[in-house]
Amino acid sequence: MVDYGIQYWANDDFFIEDGRVKVNYKNSPALIEIVKKAREDGYRGPLLIRFPHLIKKQIEKIFQSFEDSIKENHYKGEFKAVFPIKVNHYPNFILPLMELTQKRCYGLEAGSKSELIIAMAYTNANAPITVNGFKDKEMISLGFIAAKMGHDITLTIEGLNELETIIEVAKTMGKPYPKIGLRIRLHSTGAGAWAKSGGFHSKFGLSATELVEAIDLLKKNHLLEQFMMIHFHIGSQISDISPLKKALRESGNIYAELRKMGAKNLRYVNIGGGLAVEYTQYENHQNRNYTLAEFSGDVVFTLKEIAKNKKEPEPDIFIESGRYVCANHAVLISPVLELFSQEYDEKALRLKEKNPPLIEELYDLYNSIVEKTAIEYLHDSLEHMESLLTLFDLGYIDLQDRSNTEVLVHLIIKKVIKILKYKNHRDIIRIQEQVQERYLLNCSFFQSLPDYWGLGQNFPVIPLDKLNKRPTRSASLWDITCDSDGEIAFNKNTPLFLHDIDVNKEEYFLGFFLVGAYQEVLGMRHNLFTHPTELSVVFDEKGEYSIENLLEAQTILDVLDDLDYDTKEIERRLKQKLEESEEIPDDSKKEVLGQLYVMLSENGYLRTVFKGEGAIL
Repeated sequence: MVDYGIQYWANDDFFIEDGRVKVNYKNSPALIEIVKKAREDGYRGPLLIRFPHLIKKQIEKIFQSFEDSIKENHYKGEFKAVFPIKVNHYPNFILPLMELTQKRCYGLEAGSKSELIIAMAYTNANAPITVNGFKDKEMISLGFIAAKMGHDITLTIEGLNELETIIEVAKTMGKPYPKIGLRIRLHSTGAGAWAKSGGFHSKFGLSATELVEAIDLLKKNHLLEQFMMIHFHIGSQISDISPLKKALRESGNIYAELRKMGAKNLRYVNIGGGLAVEYTQYENHQNRNYTLAEFSGDVVFTLKEIAKNKKEPEPDIFIESGRYVCANHAVLISPVLELFSQEYDEKALRLKEKNPPLIEELYDLYNSIVEKTAIEYLHDSLEHMESLLTLFDLGYIDLQDRSNTEVLVHLIIKKVIKILKYKNHRDIIRIQEQVQERYLLNCSFFQSLPDYWGLGQNFPVIPLDKLNKRPTRSASLWDITCDSDGEIAFNKNTPLFLHDIDVNKEEYFLGFFLVGAYQEVLGMRHNLFTHPTELSVVFDEKGEYSIENLLEAQTILDVLDDLDYDTKEIERRLKQKLEESEEIPDDSKKEVLGQLYVMLSENGYLRTVFKGEGAIL
């Protein structure tokens, strides 16, 4: 059985049994069965499957870890948290999140007016709302309205101009006021792709000089009592715990100094996000060097020590670790449409009565390979291929000879891999790197895995079944966009091996895991491929699951309408051009028009017939 590194990334959320990936919850359904159930109802193309119970699991882990650290360190402050809406703003995530956290002090963080409206509508009573990012007068006024609605809202100031606007709005709108937070610009920086979120040159935050000026402004305008939070963020996906410890010491001392300057209502330290998710499938390629327990323990211990030394009260701790909360709740499932070298079988051979000598030798190598000679014959065949391709370039052999060359060499490679599949021979790895199987997937990496394209972020990928069979093909993955960047190439350092299957005889699905954070909100409509069909898998008390919140991918007309095309005009033009066409018989035009309307009412992903059972991928 091949486990695809499931022990590193799955977080005990999924496991392998009977060759299939299963959900480690309740009655443990197999993912392949969930997919087939959805497809039986007519939903084609890629699927995004959500598991709400995994949202709750992550929330409970975070709260439990911090509560344990608070108890262990006899810490007097409390722990609270908010979810940054920017990480996943889709309703089929946000609404379950709020429902599942009603008994926790867990709210939402907004970074725009639209996000603030979501927070005001859905944040549970007595749960906090924090507002980060740049703000204008209208957005600040919206924060005042939230306060008047009874929300526990904190407006975090990114610059002195925002504080001046708060003072102006406070004079016109009056009490109750929102709480005020100050984002501090730390000297400390993070580690990883988002390290620039910290440091003196970071985009956000107030310098020490600006903090002093902010305190003076608050005192002068009788708003110092509303100043209750400091906030910092040193980057998403913090890989190393050391920069966080340094940032905590710096922010803890700033907290204490601000209180000594008269900010006696300051009692919250918001450490931002950054709690890392483990994406790796491979040993010694870990994305973080700490555990959740170490993370919470360091936060609590450091702030306690500083408060003790400075003789100030221990602050309440806020975090915004959105990635950790939502990454694992969603899985992207994509059907494999084609294996591009499957045309290289014996049926494709068209040998002549008289073939070039090197092709005759290749044919002999193919028929006589045994384990003892496998590597030697493999090397010989690759040398023959280079020679034959050179002969073709020089005009000494024809296109049929070249085709026979390619077919024979691929047949030899497949035969050698099959013979030696249980041996970890370095030559096999090297050859597989050179001659990869290209798997065409019915999805768009730009839409569903944008961080792979933009940042080189790898996501765990695993077949949904056949895991009791050893995969033999070195795999590179192609999406269906017409862009060369739509490829996840084979990497010898982190190799992906998949099964050699015939998609005309059997279906084969790949699952991409940990895609619940940022991928949906950042996904782009390259080639106008849209968000895939999504569904939630919800378990009842008996352990049985049901498919809920099913939302089909947008139709072609919906997509064009979103782009502000006049879809009625498009339909009119298409109908007119069809009626004017002299190539379509008049008695067929009505039927063709009907076919066209059907296509316009479907999503843009491919609908390929699976010949084995007549199913559609």
